[in-house]
Amino acid sequence: MRLQTALLATAIATLCACGAPPHDPAATPTQGAEAAPAATAPLDQPAADVPPATADGQATGSLRVGAPAEGTITFAGFGPAPFGATDEAVRQSWGGDLGDAKPSEPGGCYYLIPQPLGAEGYRTAFMIEGDRFVRVDVRDASVTAPGGARVGMTGDEVRALYPKIEEQPHKYDPAGKVLRAVDPAGGQGVLVLELDKDGRVSAWRVGVPPQVDYVEGCS
Repeated sequence: MRLQTALLATAIATLCACGAPPHDPAATPTQGAEAAPAATAPLDQPAADVPPATADGQATGSLRVGAPAEGTITFAGFGPAPFGATDEAVRQSWGGDLGDAKPSEPGGCYYLIPQPLGAEGYRTAFMIEGDRFVRVDVRDASVTAPGGARVGMTGDEVRALYPKIEEQPHKYDPAGKVLRAVDPAGGQGVLVLELDKDGRVSAWRVGVPPQVDYVEGCS
């Protein structure tokens, strides 16, 4: 009886071993193979397809940021970077590539400009002087100035938005004008809008004096 029991157990074990699939090292999943790798954006992704900087200054999915998000440029600064902040604070607020410009001398004036720079030149630029953020220059009709003005508006439309606004002659265009509005909340920020010969806003800038009144920018 014991001999029969032993023989039966041996036969069962042999059958189980024969029915088991062979071990194939190539078929063993490697660590992390369960999840497919996340898709990455192509390097030649059109700038128009890239999400703009968000209100909290974070870029979403790419270092190419098309334009500042609505409401991020104010009389006080750009997003969480107030006028007086550092170069690095502006870069973090933008969330994209602002180039690698540096001043020609310590404390000198220079611009952080979103990259890549198109043939038409800058559309938004951030002025740094004295190692501090002092001004934003805009030539983009899709970007709203603090208070509601935009590139392309008429002078009358702008005057209707700002109850206290000064009008000055344009330094280089005899047919143009410059409109200047101070922060209605009493802050140091000043908005300067340039009107072309047709009486429409061609560009605007917001910042703190004296830099906001530099007609030639950093030149």
